[in-house]
Amino acid sequence: MAHRVLTGIKPTGMPHIGNLLGMYRPALAMQDHAEGYFFVASYHALTTMRDPDRLRAQTLDVAANWLALGLDPNRSVIWAQHDVPEVCELAWILSCITSKGMMDKAHAFKDAVAKGREVNIGLYTYPILMAADILAFDSHVVPVGKDQKQHVEMARDMAQRFNHLFGDTLVIPEPKIREDMATVPGLDGQKMSKSYNNTIEIFLPPKKLRKKIMSIVTDSKGVDDPKDPDSCNVFRLYKLFATAEQQAELASRYRAGGLGYGHAKQALFEVVDAQIDASRDRYNHLKANPDEIRDVLEDGASRARTTARSTLDRVRSASGL
Repeated sequence: MAHRVLTGIKPTGMPHIGNLLGMYRPALAMQDHAEGYFFVASYHALTTMRDPDRLRAQTLDVAANWLALGLDPNRSVIWAQHDVPEVCELAWILSCITSKGMMDKAHAFKDAVAKGREVNIGLYTYPILMAADILAFDSHVVPVGKDQKQHVEMARDMAQRFNHLFGDTLVIPEPKIREDMATVPGLDGQKMSKSYNNTIEIFLPPKKLRKKIMSIVTDSKGVDDPKDPDSCNVFRLYKLFATAEQQAELASRYRAGGLGYGHAKQALFEVVDAQIDASRDRYNHLKANPDEIRDVLEDGASRARTTARSTLDRVRSASGL
């Protein structure tokens, strides 16, 4: 079996450059040395989303993001989760060997209870469906942030429990934690996050992208004052997109004085815009031609179902179904 990497994204709208650097690019780079499986987590979205039109639109949007940023359907598989219902059957089987105690420890459930939010059964059993997503496709590696590590560990526990009960059936996945990914600062200097309303969306038109970048918070030093690039939010972002030579040149201008923050922000806009321009064109084309996205998802679902069906056949046979 080929080395297989799996990543799923909930359909939550337009990605920002923190997502680009922390998730999209690392995941897509794996296409060069592994079999990539990418899905839009539409079943998972149902724990909170109650607008069917928005869910449909954002499912296509997430797929457009992946395709625009470089996902190659000829090398990788991309599909909408709800088009592969085998994961729901596997989730049920896994739920029958998973203890309530494990679910009580899930971070998302505990956080919702602590904050007094509604807890539906879908949210409570979310880790079981996520385990089914991982295990149905014989995933070897699951790239996640530290906050998602628990879900992969739970998937490992469920697979090991099933294998202990019914024989060696399921592949035991490994989490790939992005330890070395620098925190991407938002407009206010905090970690870039939709929760903080401080994001710079990837596919903004150039004028809107420039306007967002020009709103980055800086200190009050004047144009002629020397500045410390390493303490500046603008330069922290610039380093994530610029070459070493570009970084050294701009850092020198910071320290010499005569550089206003408006100049630095313009330099940041230019390097970001240059890197995303082609992807933005591709994204806009896909959004204007949604049938192209649907065709890719339909083909991906067919391939994904073949894989999931093979796994489910093993699970059914091993468990006596």
